[in-house]
Amino acid sequence: MDRLKGKVALISGGARGQGAAEARLFVSEGAKVVIGDVLDDQCSKTAADINGGGSAKSVISLHLDVTRAADWRAAVESCQREFGGLDVLVNNAGIITGGGIEETTEEEWDSVVNINQKGVWLGMKYAVPAMRQRGAGSIINISSIYGLIGSGGSAAYHGTKGAVRLLTKTAAIQYAAEKIRVNSIHPGVILTPMLDMASPEQLRPLIDATPLKRLAQPEEVGWCAVFLASDEASFVTGSELVVDGGYTAR
Repeated sequence: MDRLKGKVALISGGARGQGAAEARLFVSEGAKVVIGDVLDDQCSKTAADINGGGSAKSVISLHLDVTRAADWRAAVESCQREFGGLDVLVNNAGIITGGGIEETTEEEWDSVVNINQKGVWLGMKYAVPAMRQRGAGSIINISSIYGLIGSGGSAAYHGTKGAVRLLTKTAAIQYAAEKIRVNSIHPGVILTPMLDMASPEQLRPLIDATPLKRLAQPEEVGWCAVFLASDEASFVTGSELVVDGGYTAR
């Protein structure tokens, strides 16, 4: 229950789905957490639910547009002001579009790149100085199996998630001497609101192609984030943790 005791974490895209699950698990392991999202009401509700109505707050919520440097600065400052510092960053926020190379519009491309790729870079840029003050840190960038393999569509999503993979490795090398570890998680198909756009017929081939023959719950990714955030992963940096039920093992 105390794997993250004394640590302060900042989680983007924390209002719902995978980010909310990570926040709950982090708190259950003793962390203080700041969750940020553009879904302000839902983010506040998630924080209230995790806090359970008590006077002592383990989670606070704030508005975080990951494409805006000013929002990241404010989020890191909130971690320091409310909880005394920052030890863990989970770059969780992301969006997906389904178009291929020719079908993707310039507007769609820019939107996906700004959130999925620029947002990860900005998060690291502003979290690292705060972690430096603490003498160490852990950055967890949520990529995807589609940052490792291709498919017939979602060109912008593939491009950004592949970029997150190599940006993670670059940061891991750059900050290793400062004891700031940087790793990526590569989930397969996870049962989150992002799947609302997909029909059962669209999901069936993905399930059939997964050796474990099911989709994952958000908590199954969240526990991997707990591990990477904890001191148990003290010698793990620049790595890719694949959470896909065996999908990419074929």
